[in-house]
Amino acid sequence: MRKIVSFVHVSLDGFVASTDEGMASLGWISLSDDMFGYVEQRIQQTDTALYGRVTYQMMESYWPTAAEQPNASPHDRAHSRWYKTARKIVLSKTLLEKNHPDIQIISSNLSDEISKLKHSAGSEILVFGSPSATHALMAENLIDEYWLFINPILLGQGIPLFKNIKDRTALTLVKSKIFASGVVCLHYEVKRNQ
Repeated sequence: MRKIVSFVHVSLDGFVASTDEGMASLGWISLSDDMFGYVEQRIQQTDTALYGRVTYQMMESYWPTAAEQPNASPHDRAHSRWYKTARKIVLSKTLLEKNHPDIQIISSNLSDEISKLKHSAGSEILVFGSPSATHALMAENLIDEYWLFINPILLGQGIPLFKNIKDRTALTLVKSKIFASGVVCLHYEVKRNQ
């Protein structure tokens, strides 16, 4: 069965975005070449991305043409190629599939629709950022793994990563990695009752 994997940058005090508007809300994220290589290697192992509407629109405004820009980095070129071929699933109550025929939109029956996805053919499904979508998935206990990129910063306020959690959820640390930027990646699996 396929897994849902939350793949997200988070501040040390647990926020995924600051109170700033638009892309500035992510300006605190520390990046480094070693992290790009690590992340790209992981992303290339999957064929499906899941986004909330806001994150999808942000990604769609950049990645389809990122490789064509004159100053495109090797990371931009690689991720742009992957993005164009990846299956995209968007959790949204406002987007209409007739206007977006190249993506699958889930607007209701979240638990049933995610269950169908998990039982379909394909690799793991990476949830990139997307705090509202992540909160909805957490509320239904649908996330199977967390890849948390803990940034060395305290934001004090913003959008929290963990919200709408009804039950205690035990996790197993699978792997950790420290990057040159000071970011620590913690890879956790959710312990399910066998």
